[in-house]
Amino acid sequence: MTTKPKARKFRIKRTAPALGTSHAATARDDGPQAAQPAAPAAPPPKHPPATPQQGEVASATEVQSENTIDTIRQEGLTGRQLRMARRVAQKHGLAPTSDFDAVRLLRAQGIDPFQRSNMLELVVPQAGAEPHEGGAPDAFANLPATTGGAGAARTQLPQTIQPKQQQLPSTELSPAERRTQEIQNIQRDIARRRRKKMGLLLVRLAFFVVLPTFLAGYYFYSIATPMYATKSEFLIIQNEGSGGAGPLGGLLPTQFANSSDSIAVQSFLQSKDAMLRLDRDVGFKSHFTQDWIDPIQRLSDDPTNEEAYKTFTKNVKIGYDPTEGMIRMEVAAADPQVSAEFSSQLIDYAEERVNGLSAQKRDDQMRDAREGFERAEAERRAAQENLVRLQIEGSTLDPEGVIASLRAQIGQLETQIIEKQIELQSLLNNSRPNQSRVDGARSTLEILENQLALLNAKMTDVSQGENSLAELAARIQIAQADLASRDLMLQSALQQMEQARVEATRQVRYLTVAVEPIAPEEPTYPRAFENTILAFLVFAGIYLMISLTASILREQVTS
Repeated sequence: MTTKPKARKFRIKRTAPALGTSHAATARDDGPQAAQPAAPAAPPPKHPPATPQQGEVASATEVQSENTIDTIRQEGLTGRQLRMARRVAQKHGLAPTSDFDAVRLLRAQGIDPFQRSNMLELVVPQAGAEPHEGGAPDAFANLPATTGGAGAARTQLPQTIQPKQQQLPSTELSPAERRTQEIQNIQRDIARRRRKKMGLLLVRLAFFVVLPTFLAGYYFYSIATPMYATKSEFLIIQNEGSGGAGPLGGLLPTQFANSSDSIAVQSFLQSKDAMLRLDRDVGFKSHFTQDWIDPIQRLSDDPTNEEAYKTFTKNVKIGYDPTEGMIRMEVAAADPQVSAEFSSQLIDYAEERVNGLSAQKRDDQMRDAREGFERAEAERRAAQENLVRLQIEGSTLDPEGVIASLRAQIGQLETQIIEKQIELQSLLNNSRPNQSRVDGARSTLEILENQLALLNAKMTDVSQGENSLAELAARIQIAQADLASRDLMLQSALQQMEQARVEATRQVRYLTVAVEPIAPEEPTYPRAFENTILAFLVFAGIYLMISLTASILREQVTS
C-alpha cells in the first residue's frame, strides 16, 4: 500500500537560483534553525549570462509566486514569525504550501501577518493572568514591528519597548472582573456573618452550658460534704414444714416468703413512720442539722417532718429483687459510724415488722381453730342429748332389738306349727290312727297358732301408732347418725386446733441478714466526675430543647 503525496503541486525549478537565494532557502518553514537572521544576499548581476533552458516552461503566475517567495526569503524572517504567519493563514482559511507561501498569500489578501492585533487573536490568555495596559500580553510585548513593503530588507531582531512614564492600572473593570469582585465580597460577608454567628453560639453555650457545668463541678469537687454509705442485704424466709418428729424438728426452709411480705417491709422502711422512729431512737434530724454539712444537704435548724422525710428518702435507698427475694438497703450519712448505726436500726425495725406480721397471722389461725373446735363440741353435745332423750321417752334402750326378738319368736312359732301340721297329717293318713296322739297333736297345733296370733298382734301394735317402736327406732337411728357426724367434726376441729398450736410454737416468717452493715472508711458520695458529666448533659439537653423550640417558633412566625 502506498501513501499519496501531500504536496499539491510538483514542479522543477528550471532557473538556477542566485547564490544569495540558495543560501536563504535553508530557512525552512518548520525548521527552528532559522531563528537567527540571515545575512543580506548579494544583488544579482544586472546582465547575467545567457544559458540554454530545457524542460517545461512555468506560467507567469507561478514564476511571479516563486519570485515573491524568494523576495520574502531575503527579508530574513525568523522561524517564530514564519510559524505565526502559517497560523494566521490557517485561521483565514488559506492553504499555504510553506511558511513563505503563507506570508505571500496573506499579503496578497491584504493582511499583515505580523500586525500586533493579528498576533493577539491567536493567543489565548491563561487563567488568572492579568492583562497589561492596552490589552497586549507579556508574551508579545517585545515583538518587532514590521513593514508591509515587499522589498524592504532589514534586520528583524527582537526589540524592547520603552516603558512609559506612568504604568498605573486602569480603574475600569470588565464585567467578569466586576462579577468576580462582587462574588468575593459576598463570600467575605457570608464568612463574616458565619464567624459572628459562631461567636454568638459559643457565647450562649458558655453562658447556658459551660458556666452552669463549671459551677456544678465546683460544688461537687470543693463544697459538697462527703457522705458515707453503708450497704446491707437481708431476706425474709418462710418455713412450711410441720412441727413433727425428725432430725430437724420440722423447721425446713423452703422457698422465699411471698413477695407481698417483702414489698410490705420495703414500703415500711421507706415510710415516714420508719423515719420518725429513727429520729426518736438515734436522732436522724439532729445529725443532718449540723453546721459543718454543706447548705444544700443540711436541714434547717427546726425542720418539719416533710423536710426531714425528703432528706430521708435521698439518703436511704431500698431495692427488692423478686428473682432472688433479696432486699438491698443503702444508708448514707455524713459520719460512717452514724451510717452503720442507722442501717442496723432500720434492720431491727424490719425484723419487728416481720414478727408482727407473723404474730398476727398466728393469732388469726389460733382464733379460727379454737372457734371451730368449740362449735363442733357444742353440736356433738346437742346430738348426744337428743339420742338420750329419745331412748328415755320410749322406755327402750334398743327398739330395734325388741322388734328383732319378736320377729325371731314369730319365726320359731311358724316353724313349730309347720312341724305339728306335718305330724298331724301323717297320723291321719293311717287307717286306724291313734286317737290320743291325734288329739294331742291337734291341741299342740292350736296352742302354737294362738301364740303366733298373739305375737303377730304384739308386733302389729309395736309398729303402728305415734309411739310405735318403728318410729322410735327411726328417730334413734337418725340421732345416732347425727352424733357420729358430730364426732367426726369434733375430731377434725381438734386436729386443726392442734396444728394451729404447732404453728404458733414456731416462727412462720423470720428475717435473715445476708450482709451485715459495716461502716465504710472512704466517702461514697458525691461522685464528682459522674455528677459533673451528668450536669453537662442535662444543661446541654435543656439548651438544645430551648433552641429547637425557639427556631421552630421563629420559623412559624416568619412563614
